[in-house]
Amino acid sequence: MQYRREVDGLRALAVLPVLLFHAGFQSFSGGYIGVDVFFVISGYLITSIIINELQAGTFSLVKFYERRARRILPALFLVMLACLPFAWLLMSPTGLESFFKSVVAVALFLSNILFWKEAGYFATANELKPLLHTWSLAVEEQYYVLFPLFLMLAWRFNKRWIVGVLLVAALASLVLSEWALTRFAAVSFYLLPTRGWELLIGALAAFYLFYKTKPNEPNQLYQVASLLGLLLISYSVFAFDKFTPFPGINALLPTVGAVLIILFAWPHNVVGKLLGSKLLVGIGLISYSTYLWHQPLFSFARYSSMQEPSKAIYLLLILASLLLAFFTWKLVETPFRNKNKVSRKQILWFGLLGSLFFIAIGLIGVKNKGFEQRFNMPASLSSSFGLIPRADECFDKPNLYESDNWLCNIGVKPASVGAKPEVVVFGDSHSKSLFDAFDKAALQANIHAVYSGASYCTPLLGVYILRPDQAQVGCHLVNQRVFDYVKANNIKKVFLIGRWSVYTDGGYDGTEATWIGKTSDGKKDKATSRIAFEAGLKQTVEAYASVGAQLNIVEQVPQQTIGVKDLYYKIYANENKKIAESIHASSVTKRQHLQLQSFVGDLFKQHAQAGQLSLLNFDDIFCDAEKCLIGSEQHSYYFDNNHLTTAGGRMVVDKIAKEMQR
Repeated sequence: MQYRREVDGLRALAVLPVLLFHAGFQSFSGGYIGVDVFFVISGYLITSIIINELQAGTFSLVKFYERRARRILPALFLVMLACLPFAWLLMSPTGLESFFKSVVAVALFLSNILFWKEAGYFATANELKPLLHTWSLAVEEQYYVLFPLFLMLAWRFNKRWIVGVLLVAALASLVLSEWALTRFAAVSFYLLPTRGWELLIGALAAFYLFYKTKPNEPNQLYQVASLLGLLLISYSVFAFDKFTPFPGINALLPTVGAVLIILFAWPHNVVGKLLGSKLLVGIGLISYSTYLWHQPLFSFARYSSMQEPSKAIYLLLILASLLLAFFTWKLVETPFRNKNKVSRKQILWFGLLGSLFFIAIGLIGVKNKGFEQRFNMPASLSSSFGLIPRADECFDKPNLYESDNWLCNIGVKPASVGAKPEVVVFGDSHSKSLFDAFDKAALQANIHAVYSGASYCTPLLGVYILRPDQAQVGCHLVNQRVFDYVKANNIKKVFLIGRWSVYTDGGYDGTEATWIGKTSDGKKDKATSRIAFEAGLKQTVEAYASVGAQLNIVEQVPQQTIGVKDLYYKIYANENKKIAESIHASSVTKRQHLQLQSFVGDLFKQHAQAGQLSLLNFDDIFCDAEKCLIGSEQHSYYFDNNHLTTAGGRMVVDKIAKEMQR
């Protein structure tokens, strides 16, 4: 098979946006598409090798898997080994237990399945998972268990038939990916059946080039097509963002762009010369190791700091990734690929024993639940991070907008006061974190209430959530259903709970935003979201007033600037620090909190002053004159950086009960 410098250059074009995206550079908001470009390259290169060997009659499955082991395992095992001490030193017990699960999954090439199952609103943030990026390796290796077998068995048949089968399979996978995107977003992202088409179109490109003579002279079509491919990839990197429905149909842009470059970028045209430059080829050669190193470096940097690392730190980490990758490529990858230095028997034993080692280490870590004994932390504090009682039974129920079993009774049992509830409580994930508090408050107030809630669901009428992974929730339909229930049952008091500022401002640094719109196809930006929020609040106020229901808005609890769970472990890991002082120093300032809530807070106050709603605010409980505390030495008030724990919820029970009785 002919070596092509421009394909190595394309690898560089794939890996650099991934690094910059994961480092949080907003200009590269679609940098994640680099993984899709890698899939296409992999499909093309591996298929080219297989069909060349099949044509020559030299293909062997053992030889194929030996080649994969030489390519994948040495660098992967090195990075995993390097992660172990840092994970032990820096990660909390829950984080370390999750890490050990991923170690086992990576060794079995099943990490994509693990991360799919772990996906969820209250799951550990992706940026804190050192081995998250290995999901793409798992997809590839699962693909290469099946694909060579198919080609080997089908090679005796007409080659057009083989291409036809691959084309149908690619189309079916693409359709499945698009279908799953708005129903099972994590499935569409992580699993082989919905990602396989990206490898298959690379395979189809290999078939095309294998049976077509390549031109030696400059060709205008090749010039235009390769430039178009570069444009499609570039557009995806800079125009896509986390709100872009992906993969699905949108993934056609970067993947087709990659195919166009593979087919038409040759040394005689502009794109071929650009990608064949020494710099890009050099980065391309070390791209695999660069990809492996960057996520652990980024993740552990986040763990080691009380704050999100600066962009300067991320640039240094990117440079470190490239340097580590160069030495890994030179001292590990290259020698292991040399059959004269490492025999087939040696590489296969290396792969087997290495996998067993990591599986054993991972299982020990999981069994010991992340070795909690590493931290001298009070039991009451560790237990603060436990699940909120009953909340999972009542939150994020499937088909909430149409399911019969969509409400949970809280407070006094219906039989004690009559079947008809007096209060309705509804909201997004902040309602889940306050579920136990409202349950206890209703019991204290001798009130029968009902509760329902859904992730990311802005509890305002006429509002659409502009997140592809939440389309199946039908938030606008759920809000309407809540209102219809209040109207039909003549409910006199309604509590709406939300992480309000995330829909209008995002977090303190402008990230984390969940944009909303007045229509399902609204523009995903701050201005559009604020307009929709203001209109939705007005519509909600007027609607509940029209049916005689008192509307109570539970204002957002102070949002912290960092993940509280890991912060506590860091504080207690350093025994020389004064615990109370560290807690106070690490808590968000009241000024920051009020500034983040200023837009939604002003809107709420306008309606409250007009007598259209009541406000329930907890700042006096969590904040002093200067800070809004993350907790005490004995209890954490927060589960992460914005959701209250059960301990935090208990602090507001009395205030909720008084409001219920008012």
